[in-house]
Amino acid sequence: MANAAAEVEFVSIDLQLKDGRRVMLRAVRADDKEKLQATLRGLSAESRYARFMAPLRELSPQMLERATRPDAERELQLVAVVGEGGQEKIVAGARYSAAPESRDCEFAIAITDEWQGQGLARLLLETLMRAARARGFERMEGYILATNSRMLGLAKRLGFAEVTSSEGPTVRLMRRNLAEAS
Repeated sequence: MANAAAEVEFVSIDLQLKDGRRVMLRAVRADDKEKLQATLRGLSAESRYARFMAPLRELSPQMLERATRPDAERELQLVAVVGEGGQEKIVAGARYSAAPESRDCEFAIAITDEWQGQGLARLLLETLMRAARARGFERMEGYILATNSRMLGLAKRLGFAEVTSSEGPTVRLMRRNLAEAS
């Protein structure tokens, strides 16, 4: 089963953030559906819009299935969790995905409001870049709202360059060659 391979392939990482709090970064699991929904519902409207570019309140059953069962050949979905067992809570998620046969992948990151500003987005994006490069992807890109100055700044600091976006002036397309990723 490809999904089991995706879960096993990514080794969990214990991370310490700027404020000293710790999170465990791991691959999403099929049993994370309710935790993902709870996380999305807990995001501010601004954070939900920054991630989905739509006034989404919760994931549809199809979106939830895709989020918790990524295609190991072309997707990686990571979650940052705190707590253990029944007390485990998802505080951030990051993913990349690629069209079949493509060597380019697209990233997306969402972090709950109370965990923003602690370096978690950088750790997530760097982890995605390394994993995508290891899986043979050549470029990574992300669509970022023009008003999301923190994410645009992070992308630039990590070597992403702005390229023309077909999404219009409200969305920036940031792209990076992964051969340069560390």
